[in-house]
Amino acid sequence: MGRRQRAKFTLDQLKSTIDTPETELDHGNPYELLVAVILSAQCTDARVNKVTPDLFEAFPTVHDLAEADPEEIHPYIASVTFPNNKAKYLAKMGRQVVENFGGEIPQSVSKLQTLTGVGRKTAQVVANVAYDVDALPVDTHVFRVSNRIGLVKEGADTPAKVERQLKRVIPKEDWGVAHHLLILHGRYTCTARSPECGACPVIEVCKYNKRLQRLPDPIDGLDKNKGTYYCKTRDHYFDDPAVHVDRNNVEQVACPRCGSMNVFKTQTGETTKTAKDYRVDG
Repeated sequence: MGRRQRAKFTLDQLKSTIDTPETELDHGNPYELLVAVILSAQCTDARVNKVTPDLFEAFPTVHDLAEADPEEIHPYIASVTFPNNKAKYLAKMGRQVVENFGGEIPQSVSKLQTLTGVGRKTAQVVANVAYDVDALPVDTHVFRVSNRIGLVKEGADTPAKVERQLKRVIPKEDWGVAHHLLILHGRYTCTARSPECGACPVIEVCKYNKRLQRLPDPIDGLDKNKGTYYCKTRDHYFDDPAVHVDRNNVEQVACPRCGSMNVFKTQTGETTKTAKDYRVDG
């Protein structure tokens, strides 16, 4: 199956299982959306949604925000990540919108990116959600899911590369909904740790799951009193492992005696091998 066909299958399946493919950030207008997206950088939407009601009550418009100092904003966002920096971003962003755009949140990605605290991902989210501009922002969930399923080629190791490749295989009119579908799938099913593969509607085409299926089965009856690890190749136990890099450039636990990566944890009997995975900061 080619990437274009895999992308179509993935989106069709996700559309059938995700009822409301839209942002989970609470907002009522483009100003509130922009503020919420800035606050969401390396922070959960749930946490942002807890602070924005009081924040927007204190600063209901971008004009109110423009008149505020970072010190006035900080108490309202103290519980999000990097509140000091984000308070500065919001204060400066508010002034820029008032001074440069007449108090109207700009609609284009390029103009949004001129604002402090607004990178390409944030600009695309706001342009797409607030103004229905065709855009396909790549956050940590979109990056991970796209690589795991195989919607992008091996070596798509930056958000920019993932974005370019996704746009080649997904029709332009579907970019926005694809962004939300992939985010929600990554947030609730294809999670960074312990993905729920058994509940995944695209498991049959997922390259990452195929890698997981190729991992060795657990071994029963290992004696944890003899060591932390067991080398199946040489049939011996040890405590202090070596680390080798496999052909996929993944660090693996290895036997210090023979170098074999056919190693198991004696506590659980599970293999120490891990499949190649894909993560990037949000």
